[in-house]
Amino acid sequence: MERSGREITKTVLVYFIFGFAMAYLESAVVVYLRKIYYPQGFYFPLKIISPSIAVVEVGREFSTLLMLVFVALMHKGNFKERFSLFAFSFAVWDLFYYFWLKVLLNWPTGFGDWDILFLIPLPWIAPWIAPAMISIALIISSLIVLYRSEKFPEKILNKYEWTGEIAAALLILFSFFTETKNVLSGGIPKNFCWWIYILGFAIGIGIFLRKLISTKETD
Repeated sequence: MERSGREITKTVLVYFIFGFAMAYLESAVVVYLRKIYYPQGFYFPLKIISPSIAVVEVGREFSTLLMLVFVALMHKGNFKERFSLFAFSFAVWDLFYYFWLKVLLNWPTGFGDWDILFLIPLPWIAPWIAPAMISIALIISSLIVLYRSEKFPEKILNKYEWTGEIAAALLILFSFFTETKNVLSGGIPKNFCWWIYILGFAIGIGIFLRKLISTKETD
C-alpha cells in the first residue's frame, strides 16, 4: 500500500531528527578524543593510541551502524522503505557530523581537509568533502524513492543494477584506502585518488538515474 505524502513526511522528519541527534553524539565523542590527543588541533601524522582505546573506537563505530540498521528495521514497511530510511538516516548522520564538528571545533577549515572516515577494517582516509558528497547523493536518492515509490520495484533495483552499485561502492572504498598504508606508517596524506572516487560516484549516480528515467518512460 502506497503511503500518502503527509505520512512519508512525518516518517522522514522522525528519521532526520534521529540522524541529526546521532551526528551530535558522534561529534561529541570526537571532541573529547581531539581534546585528549590533539589539544592544539587535529592534524596528521596520527598520534598512536593504545590498543584498548582502538578496540573501543572500532566497537563504537560498529555499534553506530547497528543502531542505524535496527532503527530502519523498526519501520513497518517493505524493503524499499526500510532501505531508503536506512540510507537517509545514515547520510544525515554522516553529513551533520561535520556540521557539528564545525560548530563545536570550527573544523573543517576548508574543503580539502583530510579526515579519518572510518576504522573498519582499516582506517579510511580522505578529504571530508568526499563522504559529504556521498551523503548528499544518498539523501536526495532516498527521498526520491520514498516520495516516488511507484517508480521503483520492491527491491528498488534489479540484481544487475545492485551489482553495479556494489562495484561503484568498492571503487569509492578503494579510493579511501589509497593513503591508509602511508598514514599508518606515520606519514601525511597527500594524494587522494579523485579519479577513482569520481568514477565510482558517477557509476552509482548513473545507475540510479537510469532506473528513474527508464521507469518514467514506461509509465
